[in-house]
Amino acid sequence: MRRSRLSVTLAAFLLALSGVLVLPAEAANLLVNPGFEAGSVSGWTCANAAVVSAPVHSGSRALAGTPVGADYAQCAQTVSVQPNTTYTVSAWVRGNPVYLGVTGGPSTWSGNSSSYNQLSLAFTTGNQTSAQLYLHGWYGAGTYYADDVVLDGPGGSTPGTPSAPGTPQITSATAGSIALSWGASAGTVTGYRVYEGSAVVATVAGTSATIGGLAACTTHSYAVAAYNSAGESPKSAAGTGSTSGCVDTGLPKHALVGYLHASFANGSGYVRMADVPAAWDIIDLAFGEPTSVTSGDIRFIRCPATECPNVESDADFTAAIKAKQAQGKKVLISIGGQNGQVQLTTTAARDKFVSSVSAIIDKYGLNGLDVDFEGHSLSLNAGDTDFRNPTTPVIVNLISALKTLKAKYGSGFVLTMAPETFFVQVGYQFYGGSGAGDARTGAYLPVIHALRDSLTVLHVQDYNSGPVMGLDNQYHNMGGAEFHIAMTDMLKAGFTVANTGQFFPGLRPDQIAIGLPAAVSAGNGHTSPAEVQAAVNCLVKGNGCGSYTLRGGTSPGFRGLMTWSINWDKYYSWEFQNSHEPFLNALP
Repeated sequence: MRRSRLSVTLAAFLLALSGVLVLPAEAANLLVNPGFEAGSVSGWTCANAAVVSAPVHSGSRALAGTPVGADYAQCAQTVSVQPNTTYTVSAWVRGNPVYLGVTGGPSTWSGNSSSYNQLSLAFTTGNQTSAQLYLHGWYGAGTYYADDVVLDGPGGSTPGTPSAPGTPQITSATAGSIALSWGASAGTVTGYRVYEGSAVVATVAGTSATIGGLAACTTHSYAVAAYNSAGESPKSAAGTGSTSGCVDTGLPKHALVGYLHASFANGSGYVRMADVPAAWDIIDLAFGEPTSVTSGDIRFIRCPATECPNVESDADFTAAIKAKQAQGKKVLISIGGQNGQVQLTTTAARDKFVSSVSAIIDKYGLNGLDVDFEGHSLSLNAGDTDFRNPTTPVIVNLISALKTLKAKYGSGFVLTMAPETFFVQVGYQFYGGSGAGDARTGAYLPVIHALRDSLTVLHVQDYNSGPVMGLDNQYHNMGGAEFHIAMTDMLKAGFTVANTGQFFPGLRPDQIAIGLPAAVSAGNGHTSPAEVQAAVNCLVKGNGCGSYTLRGGTSPGFRGLMTWSINWDKYYSWEFQNSHEPFLNALP
């Protein structure tokens, strides 16, 4: 169906499920200072090795080891593990020959290389509670470099160390600080270390801490470890929170978002901008499309009279937009859709994207931009496994373009995104750059993460989707309340990204909406109004969640509902609008 937004088929989804290793949900990188970002070899035992600022694989630091004489510049780290458990090990290396291995277990190596390549292996513990990972070069062979080392699997406990603390909970937040508390560890405890990523941001004696010096309206994810004279416990699961001080975009607390077919009719009929009912708080103009897939040159061509006989003039269209804005509504240009494949493969395409999108926004006086990249617009190159530091050009250039647009138009610029589940929640199981399967899985995650502090609303399309595993490690199918509950909870709670050992922090509730088809003709996975509202009541109030337990807690600030599309809703006598606007307005 033309512009149906059905771009990731079930067949493609199933392809991603095939041949890919699924690690336990609790898997995590057990190493301290794994990317050497501490600026030292802290956590490692090294000989003839130091931390350097170049060349790096990601971040700002890497390890350089130079064998001298009979020494081969080994760096090693011992971690607590669980007996009879399988772990994976990986590292990015370059330069002269370098070995990666586990003492008493397997090893692998790489020859001379002028660029970073990834070494990886798996090993299974015996009746042991610790394992030593090592990196080293070879006698007289010259300097090797290593970065982003991962020992992936469930943590163990060194005898005498405390157990893992409880997951930190956010007790309060200001524009510059976040206060945390957590359950105490069992055993003898000297104190607790609060981690943000691999960095220790607080050390306290009790089970609470306040992290200060934070920027306003930013999201942070913290884990806690207990320690005593015997060592440090495994880290807790991560807790995510946000500082206050976000700019008020003028949206209602609970909003209704809809796409308006402004450049085509699609069988549902053309709706003039002036005839869009006042119920719609964000109106996305569908679609701006590129002149070619890789040009970055976006054009918005209004529906021709031959297809849309009742289309208004440009002057009337622009006047109607201004009238909507005078009522407090936001009107955005949506880029992409099913037909609008956009691949910013070069910096020239990036710059053209910025200038051409700006021209559309300025011509019609729009409030912002909706990113609706589907199909093959976004995918990850092999080896691009860290969503926090992506390297794939189409990802890096899109992030740069969106940041430039946000900076150009200021804090009031409305930025929304409408990815499919395949590009977001499926990243819990499979991440495109990390191995076999479809390279598009989870490909929106680095974009969302990089723009999380500028993002107004993320409304993932909870339709045109295959089965998706939720945080309960069960598959959920579209069309009912449970699917929307599970998919939305993943966005609020955050999740470990496939087999990378990295945690994608959850978003603020006010940044999260549910995307739905307005009617059965609008997309696969139509959900009845009663089921939609049952899902929202669970997410907002904690009522009627059935067998599902919210991992991210309730979300009174939940932003609302998005639909494809306003045109299809009119075609079906406004069922979506008439059912959901009063429901959203009645929420606390």
